[in-house]
Amino acid sequence: MTSANDLLSSYQSKRDFTKTPEPQHHENDNEATFKFVIQKHWATKLHYDFRLELDGTLKSWAVPKGPSLDPQEKRLAVQVEDHPISYAAFEGRIPTKQYGAGKVIVWDEGIWKPLGDTNQGYLNGNLKFELFGHKLQGHWALVKIKGKSEKQQPWLLIKEKDNFARSHSEYSVVDALPESVKAYPVINKSKREFHLITDTTESLLLKSGAVKAELPPKISPQLATLAEGNLEDGLDWIIEVKYDGYRLLTRIVDNEVNLFTRNGNDWTSQLTALKDEIKSLRLPSGWYDGEIVVLNNDGLPDFGLLQQSFDNQNTKNIVLYLFDLPYYAGLDLTLVPLSLRKAVLSHLLQDSSSNSVRLSQVFENPSQDILASACKLGLEGIIAKHKESHYLPRRTSSWLKLKCGHRQEFIVCGYTEPSGTRDHFGALVLGVYDERGRLTHVGNVGSGFNDQILSQLKAQMDALAVSSKNFSTGISIKGKVYWIKPILVAEVVFSGWTKDGKLRHPVYKGLRTDKKASEIRREISKPTSLLAIKKPNAKVSRASPITHPDRVIDDTGTTKLELYRYYDLVKEFMMPHLEHRPVSLLRAPEGIAGQLFFQKHAEVEKLDGVAQIDAKDDQDKFLEIISSKGILSAAQWNVIEFHTSNNNTKNYQYPNRIIFDLDPGEGVSWKKIQESAEILKGFLDALSLTSFIKTSGGKGLHLVIPIKPEHEWEEVKNLSESIVKHIAMTIPQRFVHKSGPRNRVGKIFIDYLRNGSIATTVSAWSARARPGLGISIPISWEELYKVNSGDHWTVKTIHTRLDVGNEPWQKYASTQSDLNKAFKNFT
Repeated sequence: MTSANDLLSSYQSKRDFTKTPEPQHHENDNEATFKFVIQKHWATKLHYDFRLELDGTLKSWAVPKGPSLDPQEKRLAVQVEDHPISYAAFEGRIPTKQYGAGKVIVWDEGIWKPLGDTNQGYLNGNLKFELFGHKLQGHWALVKIKGKSEKQQPWLLIKEKDNFARSHSEYSVVDALPESVKAYPVINKSKREFHLITDTTESLLLKSGAVKAELPPKISPQLATLAEGNLEDGLDWIIEVKYDGYRLLTRIVDNEVNLFTRNGNDWTSQLTALKDEIKSLRLPSGWYDGEIVVLNNDGLPDFGLLQQSFDNQNTKNIVLYLFDLPYYAGLDLTLVPLSLRKAVLSHLLQDSSSNSVRLSQVFENPSQDILASACKLGLEGIIAKHKESHYLPRRTSSWLKLKCGHRQEFIVCGYTEPSGTRDHFGALVLGVYDERGRLTHVGNVGSGFNDQILSQLKAQMDALAVSSKNFSTGISIKGKVYWIKPILVAEVVFSGWTKDGKLRHPVYKGLRTDKKASEIRREISKPTSLLAIKKPNAKVSRASPITHPDRVIDDTGTTKLELYRYYDLVKEFMMPHLEHRPVSLLRAPEGIAGQLFFQKHAEVEKLDGVAQIDAKDDQDKFLEIISSKGILSAAQWNVIEFHTSNNNTKNYQYPNRIIFDLDPGEGVSWKKIQESAEILKGFLDALSLTSFIKTSGGKGLHLVIPIKPEHEWEEVKNLSESIVKHIAMTIPQRFVHKSGPRNRVGKIFIDYLRNGSIATTVSAWSARARPGLGISIPISWEELYKVNSGDHWTVKTIHTRLDVGNEPWQKYASTQSDLNKAFKNFT
């Protein structure tokens, strides 16, 4: 048998260990634990290194596209040199000019179980095995491609058909889970099977819509729709109390407990007593949904007492009521009927005597009777859930909330001066965001405070003071108002709404630290008779989130699904460039070879996260992306390019940026474009104009100058044209002032027309409707000569840029150049 030292001779010879942080082989690496690791490697090209421990080394294959859970997707896996077992823990950056230079992360790791004779299977080129990892599980095969004699032997990595298999059009594991697993809990070396529930229960759940799945690091909770009236007869409902507390999602992995708010904030450190109590129950791994409360002397939830427990950092009396189980013991239960999810949860807690972790009580009486009883007891109301409802990460009509009175959250936008004997402040000025994303005044709340609350709130608000008012529309508030940054969320009870949209008899109940101000909208109850409540479709599949996922967009074979997944990957990077700007959308329903449509105005009722905004003359409406959901809605709508205007949606009259587009003519080299960008930057620096640079995704580069919004459109456009004219006159052999192909042969047109009031420019992180689907990416000036084209990054290669994100533009938001010096030079 060949020794590990001999097998690793190629690995050792290719590396200079005085320069690379990669580990060398050591004799004590030979412990046979059947490790496997997949390392995501940003080398010359992004690929995934798949490694299995065998014969004292890590047998290694480079998988260009990464693994797929689809048995039909046979992924090329090129065998490379064996690596030492210690390499399984390696993360870091291999220095430039070293073999394999680039960033490496541990994308997945765990243990593997041979299926059959391992050594014989490896020699025959047909190695079958089972994986127990964080992201990959189930049966797999590595099959050698016969008849190939390349120096690096090609194999195929194939997912075999089992309960972990998923269609590629439905799910891409490399796109959905791009991050490192180094911070994940270590998988027990001795654990060869992960069957944590009985075969009978597992079989029942699998037949009822469950699938085997890795536990996601975060989930979004299902939310209920505010309703009023009696529930329709003939529908089966589960009725629960509406708890007066905070939503809490519990993630358990091998009895390690983490506690999250509905917005994904980790509150584990604030709830140590509750965490320890949950650990003592030794519940199976999964996601558990519930609500935390503090009970008063009558045993009823009291929101004020809950808030006091956090204010005083004394959370020992907090009680968690559990009511749902979306993930459980290696199974995704989100498409399992609620009644069955609750049965499993009830079974888990049936022997528990914990006072801190309780099962939410279920009522099956008529909803109007239960609501009446809840109101008599002073409770907030009830929640009605359809017995067969699925667990969906959004607000649905299969979960309804019926309240005893009016109660919701509002944004604290400021406060009034105190009067009489009151100290600190008089009333809180409240607002909500309307359907266009504008902050709107809904009234003030001046009751419900004691001296301690007044003092604490005043201290918090002092730290958030701002000089300008928060409301874009005119308001009338008696007395002097002190404005604050609108991030505090207050819960208020009130008797109703006035005709002009103000609160009647509001009473302050407390601050909500589990909800974001950006989410707060006026809640409008819907009659149950109009909610079109339907029995959930038992055959709902986990199919693609879009229509026509296989439609090919360009000649590289990129599909609509791949473009959608690209936008899903970068949506959080993209939103800062889209927020509060009018947007134009370039649609390509038949791909880029078909007819393209520029859409500035559209009916957006079906586009979640997209809103219409009024133009300055109130004669037309434009579009705005108001949340990351809007990016995905647009991608489903066949949008390829996102273009933005140079102004803020709240201030049309004054642009807040200038853009210069370096548009090369025929025969201009990329090096000349790079040099020209540097020349333009130097000229702008001399005018005290700070410029940021991005690739265009096409042929050129964009220079973007954030400016103070003090000058009107025509002034800014004329200034930008004057700057371009001056540069073209100064260096005519390189630049031209006039557009048109004839004018710029061998030269660069600096496009200043992007600064007109109706002009737009492609947004950072937008794909381009050109062959290859290049991406417009923010870069730093230090990177200028490292980029090899305007479409250096494409939809297919964007993974190599995700770890950088918007970092090159981190100072953009705090930069606003003054145009006075430029105007003095050109007017």
